[in-house]
Amino acid sequence: MNPTPYSPGLHQLVTLQVDDAAKLTDSQAFVEFTQKVLERFGLEQVGLVVHDFDNRSFTIAVCLKESHICIHTWPEFGQLTLDVYLCNYLQDNSEKVRSVMASYIDYFEATVLKDFEIER
Repeated sequence: MNPTPYSPGLHQLVTLQVDDAAKLTDSQAFVEFTQKVLERFGLEQVGLVVHDFDNRSFTIAVCLKESHICIHTWPEFGQLTLDVYLCNYLQDNSEKVRSVMASYIDYFEATVLKDFEIER
C-alpha cells in the first residue's frame, strides 16, 4: 500500500535590495499593501505584529490561517528580508507563494539578492 504523498507547503525566503528607502521605513504602507495581497490571493489573516525601531526600520509578522508572511527591513543598507510560507493542507499553494512574493518584489521595485525555496 502506497500512502498519498503529502507536502506541507512551499516556504520562499528572499533578500531584496531596495532603492526607495521610504518603503523600508513605512510599516503602515507595508501593512496596507499586505491587506490588498491577502484579499487578492484569498488568504486569511489571524494575527499581526508590527515593531518599528528607532531608526524607522521595521519587523512585521503576519500570521495567516495558511501560515505566515514576515519582513525585516534595514534602510541603512537598502535591504530587507521577506519570507512567505503557505501550507498545502487542501491544495498545492506553491504557485500562490511565488505570486505573493512577486507582488512584494514589484511593490518594493526591488532587486533580488538571494532567493531560496524550501519544500517543507
